[in-house]
Amino acid sequence: MRRLLHSSLMLSLGMLVLSAAPSACAQGADLTFVNHGHPIVDAHNCYPYEGRWNDRVQRALRSGFPVSIEQDLAWYVDPHTGEGRVVVSHTPAATGAEPTLRAYFFEQVRPVVEKALAQNHPQQWPLIVLHFDFKDNQPALLHAVWSLLGEYEPWLSTAVKTQDATHQSVIERRPILVLTESSDEQQKVFYDELPVGARLRLFGSAHDPIVPQGMTLQQRMHWAVTATPEELLHERPTNYRRWVNSSWYPVEEGGQRQAGDWTAADDARLHALVDHAHQLGFWSRFYTLDGFLPAQDQGWGEYYNFGSRDAVAVRWQAAMRAGVNFIATDQYEDLAATMPQVAKDLRPTVEAVAPAAK
Repeated sequence: MRRLLHSSLMLSLGMLVLSAAPSACAQGADLTFVNHGHPIVDAHNCYPYEGRWNDRVQRALRSGFPVSIEQDLAWYVDPHTGEGRVVVSHTPAATGAEPTLRAYFFEQVRPVVEKALAQNHPQQWPLIVLHFDFKDNQPALLHAVWSLLGEYEPWLSTAVKTQDATHQSVIERRPILVLTESSDEQQKVFYDELPVGARLRLFGSAHDPIVPQGMTLQQRMHWAVTATPEELLHERPTNYRRWVNSSWYPVEEGGQRQAGDWTAADDARLHALVDHAHQLGFWSRFYTLDGFLPAQDQGWGEYYNFGSRDAVAVRWQAAMRAGVNFIATDQYEDLAATMPQVAKDLRPTVEAVAPAAK
């Protein structure tokens, strides 16, 4: 995920986009589509960093189903051939050493998806939520991703583009559901340019809220945790925009690294935010809930660290009670162990070997 603390736009890009009156629910919204409305693990930054931690997709798949898997995407153009490719990368400045989205994600999940299709238990689908975090929005990258999704469309949960964008058409269940974030450039390629009646291959999130101008960083953090859900959203869900993506700043002031003891007020705040999102018709995601000692760090970093397993565990439980749909963490296995699982026989074996990176 983005390291938003390093940008003056931290809160405007990272906060929860929520709410409005229950009567404003988008027509056709189905909050039970993912895991019957129950929370799932969102495997944060589930890709290698500079060749390290190559097993993250396998770890996520072995943690159980359903599971959400985040892939950060960048565009690399080979200087010798001029050909571009979609790679999974923590930065937009791809070097060419990164694995491709095709190899690192789609071909690694192929055995799971093909087995699921053969078993044909659609009531368990989607088994995998593929979450894109684009590191930039250049048209070449967006169009290449759209084309790649077309190659794997039989695996994807899709919906029909409607004449009325506020009308959410029914999503046809398949093993994978693809989500992306709030960019208007993405909406242009993934929705606006499609003719009515075409099938949507992925679904965007609501726009980020508009933070009042002229605030210091500390004032922005205080505003995030005191603004009402209505102040954090200025739109309704659409056929394309079906979820909200929130940092932890609207829940505890200052985020993970400034969090103290979990309180009843914190719990009530979390419930209020999630309830408003659901009343409006959005799935909700919160990122990223980690808790570990320095010696336990597996490339996760301190940015999202509550500092201990006990500190994050109480927040995992609170998020589950509140009904957060996608609970993002780098500790996939630990969170998954606290959740009911389906389709355990689809998990790959520990001996599964990742395919080649290119």
